[in-house]
Amino acid sequence: MRKILVTGGTGYIGSHTAIELINQGYQPLLIDNLSNSKMDRLDQIEKITGVRPEFEKIEMCDGEQMKELFSRHQDIEAVIHFAAVLQVGESVEKPLFYYRNNLVSTLNLLDSMNGSGIRPIVFSSSCTVYGNPDTLPVTENAPVKEAVSPYGNTKKMCEDIIRDSTISTTIQAISLRYFNPIGNHLSALIGEEPHGEPTHLVPYLTQTARGIRPHLNIFGNDYNTPDGTCLRDYIHVVDLAKAHIAAIERLLDNKQDKNYEVFNIGTGIGYSVLEMVQAFEKATGMPVPFKFAPRRSGDVEAVYADTHAAEKSLGWKAELGLEDMFRSAWEWEQTLEHHS
Repeated sequence: MRKILVTGGTGYIGSHTAIELINQGYQPLLIDNLSNSKMDRLDQIEKITGVRPEFEKIEMCDGEQMKELFSRHQDIEAVIHFAAVLQVGESVEKPLFYYRNNLVSTLNLLDSMNGSGIRPIVFSSSCTVYGNPDTLPVTENAPVKEAVSPYGNTKKMCEDIIRDSTISTTIQAISLRYFNPIGNHLSALIGEEPHGEPTHLVPYLTQTARGIRPHLNIFGNDYNTPDGTCLRDYIHVVDLAKAHIAAIERLLDNKQDKNYEVFNIGTGIGYSVLEMVQAFEKATGMPVPFKFAPRRSGDVEAVYADTHAAEKSLGWKAELGLEDMFRSAWEWEQTLEHHS
């Protein structure tokens, strides 16, 4: 079994990707500092797959810990790099924390890979690198714009660092630019677990429907969109996880066209926040009271993906629709008992 290192492996997307890796016959080695996730993710992955993944608690900003990890695991064949702090609003308030964490961890990872002769890496990037795009749907050739948040800027800078590494070292990389991952595993055994008040739309929707929040805040209703609310491309996290397997296999099989490639991972459909509220109510039968609030700094007006490149080169396409996303999110919300 080929060993794949998954950084941020107990997080929301990392744990779903670990499940898909196991399902496809790979051996994931998960590392995480557990700052935004819990060890019980390993129990959940084991319940779903019958396999308990290998795990080590590692602080990636500590270069020595990373070097020791790679010296202990000389059978790592490829890396999927999720580990990052990722809240747009928080990054505006704590820019230095975001730059230090997201950049230093990536530099230490690339150093360790290079020192161990490991070539393939799939990087968890973001459509935030496009900023407010000039044309929609946005393709991989769209200009990368000045980021509207420090979080978005760390994704752009990490892409640059990884791309430059592929020029001067043996590292070969694919950056996957995600649109908005939502939903949870269809078993309802694993899912997104926000700490404190959610900053992402779907956990806020489910918590409001469950009565934990009095209402959903919709930030801005004066955007230049059909109903005035922001437009986004939402992708089911299981589809997103499968895209990582397709990308890793492209690298392991030496099928890439160049040492650094970029793919959009989305559905290609843009939904407004109001449309999302209506679709959630329809899928679950649960009403969601909402209020309009002022715009948030760092929010982009409208962005959705052109996914033709991923379909052609990775042989990957999103399969799960909005109803699947909302049903899985609502089923998971109902299993959460830690909310008061």
